[in-house]
Amino acid sequence: MKEKILFIEDDKDLQLSLRIYFLENGFSVDQAYTGAEGLAKIEKALPDLVTLDLGLPDIKGESLCREIKTDYPDLPVIILTAKNTSQDIIKGLGIGADDYVPKPFSLEELLARVKTRLRASPASGILKIDNLKMDLKKYEVTRNGKKIDLTPTEFNLLEYLVKNQGQVLSRNSILNRVWTYERDVETRVVDVYIGYLRKRIDGNFKKKLIHNVRGFGYVIKSS
Repeated sequence: MKEKILFIEDDKDLQLSLRIYFLENGFSVDQAYTGAEGLAKIEKALPDLVTLDLGLPDIKGESLCREIKTDYPDLPVIILTAKNTSQDIIKGLGIGADDYVPKPFSLEELLARVKTRLRASPASGILKIDNLKMDLKKYEVTRNGKKIDLTPTEFNLLEYLVKNQGQVLSRNSILNRVWTYERDVETRVVDVYIGYLRKRIDGNFKKKLIHNVRGFGYVIKSS
């Protein structure tokens, strides 16, 4: 599954450049122009990495960074800002950011830093919920130690659910994340694949992990 980057940045020209460049380099891209919009998007569908401008129009970037890292400690955050003195960089890293890229910067450098952060992120390794374990590097899924064979689409769907465990995900959000670049796909395909996944993940276990929330979508949870 393509890794998703959320750019929180109020500069529309820079946003356009970031979107084009990262899409061309195989990423899924989401964008927010204010801090409030960025938080809402993180809560709705957790990205793999966030870049954050400190000079946002509604929320101080430093406060937003602290809030993100408090609520989502494993979510990598890279600060992009015109504040580029050594003291600014030390301060930025001190508020919890994983990296600090002063403006102006090259897109090539940012891409390299993003890849480095993602390789170091726990999201690139092992995911767990209850007795279910996903190894993202080996593309292996086990429950209670028993291996479960999944198709690539089923694996991607399960990964998205587990990364957002406890959160109700709408059919549209699942469709837009798992079937990112496929056209003419209807939301009912989500129901079909959730059915497939339930048979493989929950079928032989008394405790069910994948749940339907009528009128909203689906959630994976251990209780």
